[in-house]
Amino acid sequence: MPSATAKVAGNVIASSDKFQTVEGNIYFPPDSIDQAMLSPSDTHTTCPWKGQASYYNITVNGQVLKDAAWYYPAPKEKAFHIKDHVAFYANKVNVVVA
Repeated sequence: MPSATAKVAGNVIASSDKFQTVEGNIYFPPDSIDQAMLSPSDTHTTCPWKGQASYYNITVNGQVLKDAAWYYPAPKEKAFHIKDHVAFYANKVNVVVA
């Protein structure tokens, strides 16, 4: 079974073999995330079929990556399997599946 890892500057933010892939994005389960690196953002967006997304800022080595991660705290029915799973923007976080 493949495993996915998310890193910033060599620091692992998330790692799991129980991830979900939706629209090309890797969603990590909540228990695989290093919450110490995340802080809530005030940003929210809406997807027509997934619902309202909430965002996290990521802080690594004193550097803040604004809105670098997102999740769906109350997804619509078709996206319920990614409830509270966290995805990362590829231009800010290195996500590798191996």
